[in-house]
Amino acid sequence: MNTQQIKQRFGIIGAAPALDRAIDVATQVAITDLSVLITGESGVGKEVMPQIIHQLSARKHNKYIAVNCGAIPEGTIDSELFGHEKGAFTGAHDSRKGYFEVADGGTIFLDEVAELPVQTQVRLLRVLETGEFIKVGSSKVMKTDVRIVTATNVNIPQAIKKGDFREDLFYRLNTVPIQLPALRERKEDIHLLFRKFASDFANKYNMPAVKLSPEAIELLEDYRWKGNIRQLKNVAEQVSVIESSREINLGILKRYLPEGESSLPTVYKGGDKQDLSERDILYKVLFDLKGDVTELKNIVVGLMQNKGEGDSNAANNPALMKSVQRLYENREQSDREESKVYRPQILPKEEPRDSDNNRSREQIEVVEESLSLADKEKEMITKALKKYSGKRKKAADELGISERTLYRKIKEYSIDN
Repeated sequence: MNTQQIKQRFGIIGAAPALDRAIDVATQVAITDLSVLITGESGVGKEVMPQIIHQLSARKHNKYIAVNCGAIPEGTIDSELFGHEKGAFTGAHDSRKGYFEVADGGTIFLDEVAELPVQTQVRLLRVLETGEFIKVGSSKVMKTDVRIVTATNVNIPQAIKKGDFREDLFYRLNTVPIQLPALRERKEDIHLLFRKFASDFANKYNMPAVKLSPEAIELLEDYRWKGNIRQLKNVAEQVSVIESSREINLGILKRYLPEGESSLPTVYKGGDKQDLSERDILYKVLFDLKGDVTELKNIVVGLMQNKGEGDSNAANNPALMKSVQRLYENREQSDREESKVYRPQILPKEEPRDSDNNRSREQIEVVEESLSLADKEKEMITKALKKYSGKRKKAADELGISERTLYRKIKEYSIDN
């Protein structure tokens, strides 16, 4: 069965190379009994991969059980997975089979496996290594033959460093890794998916399907989609049900897309009062530094030209002084608006003085401020609060951040207010 046939059978839409690669790996590993770990952001459709693996395996006629590990309380997760004996705990009036006993010979899909308690991880590791488990409240060792497929949107190596996930279990689960791409990495598939969802909702609610204008399509494809396919489907349903017009233009679509999730990189604009992510700030710093380097080059060239003409006083060159002033103003504005950007300061020039050759000169000195972003941020927040007598809304507007972010930063840096 080729990739296209698998897509048709399991309702997968898209032609992105990363998606095709994930399907190809799932197809090849299905005929084995190797453990598979599926990773990817929330909402990318990780639950489809274990179905492909099960249906294309020799276990397809046996049980397939999907378990959301994050939805089961910690106190009952062992009982759900491995079963319990009568009287094992309060409320255990009868013995109960767990998923590993019920799915013997089949496949178990453990979604959000990183949410498992550490003690349950130990039990799961034993199943993977020996195929054995013990019911809660029992001392009898039981055997099971199950194929285990897991998925998570958590960075497990980081969870291991924090002590939240066992490293030995990770290597047993990650025998074959499958990475599903985020929707923003499948730009060519976004409009196809929207059209599919719009058609489905048109049939469901007995109405014509909505269509997007070229400008709306461009916005749709450039949007960041933090919720991935799940978020796109939600937007398609809202537009289909709420809008009376079946032609959706840019203005209409914008109303259904939360602000602040435009595609990266985000170019920072001085008047925009939105929160910036760390990546946005990095882009802003890089763009600012590039402009500063260009300005500094112009200054140096101007000074060299003046020296060759016998005039070393930069003040006698209006164009050069304008360039210096513009550089200074740009850095001042950048610091006021984001407070996380390192800036050079140009100190006032010295009074002209006579030298041996009776030529005056100007001393321009660049002082590097502290490179600690945290210290700089704390300093700017403190200044803004002091400037507006502790009024957080005005201080937040001055800094170019939201009032909520300002409140969080005040707590983080223990700033008196």
